[in-house]
Amino acid sequence: MSSKLLCLYTHRYSLALVMTLVLVTATDDDSGPPTKITAVLGDTTTFRCHIQKHGIPVTRLHIIRVLKDSQEIFINGFDSTRKLDASPEYQIRTKVNKMDLSMEMTNVSVSDEGLYRYVVFFSTVVKKMFKIYLKVTANYSIPTMEKECSECKHGDGAAGKSCQLSCLSVGGYPQSTVSWTGLNLSLINVIHNESSEDPYSKTWTINQTITYNCDQPTSVSCAVGGVVSSTSIFCVECKKKNLLKFCVKTD
Repeated sequence: MSSKLLCLYTHRYSLALVMTLVLVTATDDDSGPPTKITAVLGDTTTFRCHIQKHGIPVTRLHIIRVLKDSQEIFINGFDSTRKLDASPEYQIRTKVNKMDLSMEMTNVSVSDEGLYRYVVFFSTVVKKMFKIYLKVTANYSIPTMEKECSECKHGDGAAGKSCQLSCLSVGGYPQSTVSWTGLNLSLINVIHNESSEDPYSKTWTINQTITYNCDQPTSVSCAVGGVVSSTSIFCVECKKKNLLKFCVKTD
């Protein structure tokens, strides 16, 4: 072999060695922030692999659920030398694609929410890891409002009495709160505020009742988890025989 060819061969070998060393030194570092994905309750979601293979064959893949206190559960994966059985809980709901190293999860539940760890083993004894955080959401129902207003006093000191407004929404996740639009927040008095979790689906029911004083027609709506109720008009002045009463009107 000529000295020129030997020099070129040595250069290429050194470059390949450096690339391999770079891969090796970067393998076990999964200390960075996890990739975040969001899935809707009951739907299907896909975990995507964020590791570049650089043309090196993958011999093993472990997808692991990270629980509290550093406990781990093997979810799914593969091994070119032996069969790997998925966790019984996930066996019928997960499927791994060996080509792109993705994992499909069906019928997503609230209990699936949390941290997952990908561990990829290459044929060159290279191991790479990264993390994915799965966030689960469920849309709340359109809030329903109930309104009850007392009559106005009449005479020289006519003035409005307190109105009571209730807002209810169910089936959402994560836990949320009620927000009101069209009201002076400083005049709201919360008399009932309840958040209850379904023991099976882990979804939430949100219910709030307030009192509010008004002396003129007021358009109001409530929202829970970004879902907004229809707009209602209350505190409508009705004049008849010099009497001023509260009327309730809904669009």
